[in-house]
Amino acid sequence: MNDIVLFEKSNRIGKITLNRPEKRNAMSPELVSGLLEILDRVENEEDVKVVILAAAGKAFCAGADLAYIQKMQEFTPEENLEDSKRLMSLFDRIYNFPKPIIAAVQGHALAGGCGLVTVCDFAFAVHEALFGYTEVRIGFIPALVSVFLQEQIGAAKTQELLLSGDLISAQKAANLGIITELVESDQLKARVSEFAEKLVEKNSANSMRATKLLLRNIHREERDQKLLLAAKMNAESRSHQDCKDGIAAFLNKETPNW
Repeated sequence: MNDIVLFEKSNRIGKITLNRPEKRNAMSPELVSGLLEILDRVENEEDVKVVILAAAGKAFCAGADLAYIQKMQEFTPEENLEDSKRLMSLFDRIYNFPKPIIAAVQGHALAGGCGLVTVCDFAFAVHEALFGYTEVRIGFIPALVSVFLQEQIGAAKTQELLLSGDLISAQKAANLGIITELVESDQLKARVSEFAEKLVEKNSANSMRATKLLLRNIHREERDQKLLLAAKMNAESRSHQDCKDGIAAFLNKETPNW
């Protein structure tokens, strides 16, 4: 485990906290590895029945670490594919995790950060939070999340969000089914804890695990094939000139000339 991903547990509730507030909790390789490490450990801990995914600072997660993506543009195709599959593994791990995972979204969730919210079982968000799959704005593609999002909200709405790259309000995210419930900012922690405690006290751990397994096994073979295609396209898009230009513009605080 590393200090950019924190973990604590109490009363059969585990809490994972993204802890890169100075980088708006951008998803670096270390953060991805830290999340996977904690999930691997928590899966077999009998004293953890429900997991909360939270974040430190003003933003929940700003998406991929763009400085790292810029570095990846020098990777070989094989290295890019391997890296893409690591993120695929994280999303798939959360989506199929045998214990319920609740996202506590205290700030903006963008690109890969919005993907993290998407693959959780429940998501509680403050009214002020903005959401968006904004990859197309920097010449990248929202490949991996597209697989999960289509299962949740359907192809038409997924297309609208991914092709536009628009930021949407927490209210619209809730209307689409991406967010479970909107909460006042000063009540988010208490409300998420209350909901997690309800799952712990009233629901059978085995029944929740089996129910989630049942739901995830529907179309699983097809989903796995789609994820491999998405990982391949994710890797390929990194070496395209549009991605190079878009990331350079973003890092230089310029507007890409598309």
